Order: sequence, then C-alpha cells, then structure tokens
Amino acid sequence: MNSSLPSFRAPSAGERIFNRIFGIVVGLGWGFSYNYLLQVRGRKSGKVYSTPIDLLELSGKRFLVAPRGRTQWVRNAEAAGEITLKRGKLQQKFRLRALSDEEKPEILKAYLDRFKREVQRYFSVPAGSPADAFRGLLDSYPAFELIPA
Repeated sequence: MNSSLPSFRAPSAGERIFNRIFGIVVGLGWGFSYNYLLQVRGRKSGKVYSTPIDLLELSGKRFLVAPRGRTQWVRNAEAAGEITLKRGKLQQKFRLRALSDEEKPEILKAYLDRFKREVQRYFSVPAGSPADAFRGLLDSYPAFELIPA
C-alpha cells in the first residue's frame, strides 16, 4: 500500500453538506445517468445509510469504486454483502464481488478517466495514466463488481 495515502480520506464539512444535498437530488432521480444513491444497511446499527456514488459501466458490467478508501459504506457493504442502488423510483439490489488485484488497475484507470472532475483529488496518479501506474495503489481503493441480486 502507498504509505502516503490514508486508508480513509474523510470528507470536509462542505463535502458532507454537498453529499447530503446531492444525495437528495439523486434520490429524486435527477443528476447524470451515472449518479445513483447507494443504500446499505449498517453493520452495527442495522439502519439503512445512503450516499451518492458514480457508477462505472464498462463492457456491460457495473463497478463501484471507493475513491475515499475504506469508508463506512464500504465496510457496511462488505458486511452486508449487498447494496441497493436508487435513482428516482428505480431501486436495484446487487451483490458485491470484490475485484482481485489483477482486475483493479484497469477499473481504477477507467474510473479516474471517466470521473476525473469529481475524483482526481483522491488519486495520487493523474487521469490518463496507464493502468500500471495504479499497481502501487491497489490497497487504497476498494472496488467491486455489482452482480444483480
């Protein structure tokens, strides 16, 4: 793991406010086609938590990447084994398959290239870098393939 990257990069107060407002907007069905509200049951409380995410679709598959690292949604999703994506009235349940270290570089590259404006600040390599540039960062970015439940 790259020691210059913490295992979790906490949002600032402004980012928390933005995420809350944007989560409401996405939950109503607005936003870009790749914006969804991720809903997951808390591993300790059992309460359903929501956070807006950017969903990567690549070669007919759907992927989640956690640019902030091992966030609470990642820990809850790993414990639950499933998540729900919501966009307006549409709700879809998915099981998670953690990506292997062999799969991650291509997915991390595609994610950063696609969502550069939103997530570049969380990556120590610039968008457009070759997939091999992500090899030293694999432990810093949880990534999952979504399997319809």
